[in-house]
Amino acid sequence: MTSKKYVSTSLVLGAIALCAAAFATNAANAAVAAEAYPQRAIRLIIPYPPAGAGDIVGRMLSSRLGERLGQQLVIDNRGGGGQVIATEMTAKAAPDGYTLLLASATHGVNPGLRDKLPYDSIKDFTPVTLVASSPLVFVAHPALGVSNIKELVAAAKAKPGVITYGSSGPGTGGHLAVELLNWLAGIKLVHIPYKGAGPALIDLVGGQIQVVCTSPLPAMPHVKAGRLRALAMTGSTRSRAAPEIPTVAEAGYGAYQASLYYALLGPAKMPPAIVKRLHTEAVAVIKSQEMSDQLLSQGAEGGGNTPQELEAFLRADIDRWTKVIKQAQIRAD
Repeated sequence: MTSKKYVSTSLVLGAIALCAAAFATNAANAAVAAEAYPQRAIRLIIPYPPAGAGDIVGRMLSSRLGERLGQQLVIDNRGGGGQVIATEMTAKAAPDGYTLLLASATHGVNPGLRDKLPYDSIKDFTPVTLVASSPLVFVAHPALGVSNIKELVAAAKAKPGVITYGSSGPGTGGHLAVELLNWLAGIKLVHIPYKGAGPALIDLVGGQIQVVCTSPLPAMPHVKAGRLRALAMTGSTRSRAAPEIPTVAEAGYGAYQASLYYALLGPAKMPPAIVKRLHTEAVAVIKSQEMSDQLLSQGAEGGGNTPQELEAFLRADIDRWTKVIKQAQIRAD
């Protein structure tokens, strides 16, 4: 009997030892893999077509981050679907650091806007860092004959349901920013969705639509060239990049605030060592004088927070927009 117990105990102890050895080996392999990361090109999924604000920021980041990591970051533009297509692709990718997403403010909007998402906007992602943030800017075609938000509201009240505005698609920041103005001002600007800010701005410059609310990055060059008029910024305070442009709140809508941001995310359960490497190198790029100046010249400011801070930021953003969407009764088209 004693012999059997001894054999049984030995087997258990042996199994425990094997599990411990396997765990140690796996941990060591993970550490080695993280230390060698990256060993091939990294895919950066951008949920916009080329030429939009997200594409501009993504390309600013990718070239410099690729240099620091010693591997190319390949841009994969996946516009449409209110960013759900690109975001789901990232959520389902292997968590090995070779697939990343440049998420935007729409990431925080979609949980409140859409009844069912094929992913959890927090649990299915690994936060890395906030890349940049900026207010949106209301821009109008000169033929509309308005120069500020008060004049736009007056024109919309005089011609209800006639003035059209373009956005990057249903549920995107530009869509909700205008719908928030519609709600607060009691007007009805008619929504024309596009697959990105680039196509919307092309039609705005061409006079096919009258208004767009989008990032200053692609819009301000048209303003400076006289092709469009800047009516207002959507931040709570004036932008450092364009202090001459008033805010929507200054037009008498004190509750108004809407901003864009871009955040670097990966699939859930990425190895901590890889997240640390990505965070370190990305923040170095974001904080560099060259990128800071380039972002500021386009109306944006660099980020660079920690993964933990980014997660808290995203949770708060989702909570805020869910409340606004419910109150304004906004739904995806």
